[in-house]
Amino acid sequence: MVRDAQPPSQERRRGASLGLPAEGPGSLAPFGTRVGAYLVDAIGSGLVAVAVFGPGRSYWTLLTFAVVTVVTLVAFGQTPGMRLLSLRLAHPRQGERLAPWRAVVRTALLCLLVPALLVDADGRGLHDRLTDTAVVRER
Repeated sequence: MVRDAQPPSQERRRGASLGLPAEGPGSLAPFGTRVGAYLVDAIGSGLVAVAVFGPGRSYWTLLTFAVVTVVTLVAFGQTPGMRLLSLRLAHPRQGERLAPWRAVVRTALLCLLVPALLVDADGRGLHDRLTDTAVVRER
């Protein structure tokens, strides 16, 4: 069955409610790219945990992931995976550094994984909605 195409004025643009552009720098990052950044960070954290704590201690990987994520988000506004894939975390107030509490809460929820999979109409995960942040394209 073929559905009638709706006129462009009827489409809800991702990021419109946040005041973000539809495309290009500053627009919301696609889900697949965000997952890719997460995987880069998770694998990197696993390698660091094995190098520091030795093999067979995989439970340290989650702690390593959390520490690296919080420190890099507060210091640089992006994790190593986000940097590699040209993403950054948009702060609710432009030009300001991310508050440590936002980074801690966002990372704690991300470690649970489920909040990241519960997305709103804009495609932001619950962890971003609760901390008033968004992952956006850098270029």
